[in-house]
Amino acid sequence: MRGDDITLPQGVEIKGPMKSGYESILTPEALRLIADLHRRFEAERQRLLSARTARQYRLDQGEERLGFRADTADIRAAEWRVRPAPADLIDRRVEITGPVDRKMIINALNSGAKCFMADFEDASCPAWSTMIEGQINLRDANARTIDFTDEASAKAYALNAQTAVLLVRVRGWHLDEAHIQVDGQAVSGGMFDLALYLLHNHAALKAKGSGPYMYLPKLENHLEARLWALVIRQCEIALGLEAGTVRTTVLIETLPAAFEMDEILYELRDSICALNAGRWDYIFSYIKRLKASPDAILPDRAQVTMAVPFMAAYARHLVTTCHRRGAHAMGGMSAFIPVKNDDAANEAALDKVRSDKTREAQLGHDGGWVAHPALVPVALEAFDASMSGPNQLDTPGQGLASVDELLTPCAGQITEAGIKNNMDVGLRYIAAWMSGRGAVPIHNLMEDAATAEIARAQLWQWRHHGAKTQDGKAITEGYLRACLESVGQAIRAELGAFAWSEHHFDKAEALLMSLVLSKDFAEFLTLPAYESVKTIG
Repeated sequence: MRGDDITLPQGVEIKGPMKSGYESILTPEALRLIADLHRRFEAERQRLLSARTARQYRLDQGEERLGFRADTADIRAAEWRVRPAPADLIDRRVEITGPVDRKMIINALNSGAKCFMADFEDASCPAWSTMIEGQINLRDANARTIDFTDEASAKAYALNAQTAVLLVRVRGWHLDEAHIQVDGQAVSGGMFDLALYLLHNHAALKAKGSGPYMYLPKLENHLEARLWALVIRQCEIALGLEAGTVRTTVLIETLPAAFEMDEILYELRDSICALNAGRWDYIFSYIKRLKASPDAILPDRAQVTMAVPFMAAYARHLVTTCHRRGAHAMGGMSAFIPVKNDDAANEAALDKVRSDKTREAQLGHDGGWVAHPALVPVALEAFDASMSGPNQLDTPGQGLASVDELLTPCAGQITEAGIKNNMDVGLRYIAAWMSGRGAVPIHNLMEDAATAEIARAQLWQWRHHGAKTQDGKAITEGYLRACLESVGQAIRAELGAFAWSEHHFDKAEALLMSLVLSKDFAEFLTLPAYESVKTIG
C-alpha cells in the first residue's frame, strides 16, 4: 500500500511507505486533523524555535543572563492552583518508561508500576515504522487487544487484569515528522504524535474511566507551554471533547524552563497535573545554554549526580513550586538497570536505585521513574517508606532556589576515563539510534538520547574551553581524536569488523567527531542523525 492508494486531504502527502495496518492510523480524519493543526500553529512553532536561537546568541554574547522573569513576577507571586489530577493519576509513586514497541508496552503495563510512560521521544528512534507501529501498539493496548509472541523463544505476552496507567510522551517542538507533509512542509513530530493518539484512543480511555494523559518534553519557556495549550484545546474542539479532557505532565529538562516553572504551570493550568525533573536532559541543557561560559564547565558525567548543589537546588525548587500549585512533583530516571550473571554488581545497582528513590521521596517528590520492571519493587519500597498516602501534595517542599544556586556548576574532575566513557557511550548509542533503537543498555546503564547528548556536549565543552584532565593533559582536537581512535578500536575488537560495519559505527563515529569538533554547537544530535533514519521503513 502507498500513500497515493488512500484518499488524502487537500495538500497532504505521505512520504513514508504504507504497510498493512497503517491505513487504520493514517485515516482521512486523522490527516485532516494533522493538516489543520499544522496550518494553525506551524508558524508559531517556527517563531518559537527561532526565539530559542536568538536567545542563545544573547547568552553567548553576554547580553543576557538566565534568571527569573520580571514581566511574569505577578504570576509567581499570586495564589492560584492547577486543576486536581484525575482519579487514576492521584498515585504516581513509581512510573516506568520505555519505547513504544509491542513487547515493551505489555511488560511495562504489567510491571506493577503505578504508571507507564510510553515514549515517542528520547527512548525511541523516530523511524517511520516505529512511529506508526507505536500508535498501533498503543491503540491495541488501550483496547486490551494487544499481544505479542517472541519468535526466538515462542513466549507469548498479554496484558494482566490490572495494569499501569498509560501516559504518552510526544516529540518535542524541535522535531519534525518528515514523512507527512502539509502544503509542502514537514509537520511537527509532537503535533503528529498528539493528534494520532488522541483521535484513536480518547473513546476507549473514557470508557474505562481514564483519559489521554500526555508528557510534554523539552519546553524552554512558558510561551512554548502556551502553544501546547492552544494545540491541545484545538484537538479537543475538533474531536468534540470537553475542555480539560487531555491531562498533561511537563518535563522540566531545560535550564531556561527551571526559571519558569510557575509560568509553565499557569499556561497549562486547565490540563497540567505535574512537572517532572528530567535530570539527564537538564544536565545537557545546562551545558548547552551556558556553553560560552568558561565558568560553567562540568566534571565527568558520573560526578554530576542529583546530590551536587545545582542539581539538588533544581529538584528542591521543582517540588516546592509544584506543591504550592497543587501539582504532582515527579522525580527523574535512575539510569541503573539489573546486572545479569553478577550478583554483587546487581545488588550494587539495586542499592543505587534504592538510594536515588529514597532521596526523591524524602525531598517530597510524589513519584519517580525506573527503566526496568525489576526495579519497580525497589522504587515502590523507597516511596512507601516515606509516603503515608498516595502522594505528598500536602508537603510544602524545602524552599525555592536562587538564581545563583541554579547556575553555579559543581566541583569535580575531568578524567581520561570520563572522556573515553563519553566517547564509548556516544558511539554505541548513535550507532544503535541509526539502526532504529532509541533506548540502549550500555555498561549496565540504560542510555537514551538525553544521556548521549550529555556525552557529546561535554566533549565539545571541554575542547572548546581548552579544559585539562586531572593529570594536566590539554583536551585538544588531537587528544580527542587519539582517544576516539582508541575507543573505536576497542569496540571493533569486541564486536568484530562485520558488526561494526553492519551497525553503522562508521557513520556514528563520523557524526560524533563532527559534533565534538564543530565550531558551532549543534542544538540536538538527533537533528543531523535524523537524516540517517528517514529511509528506515
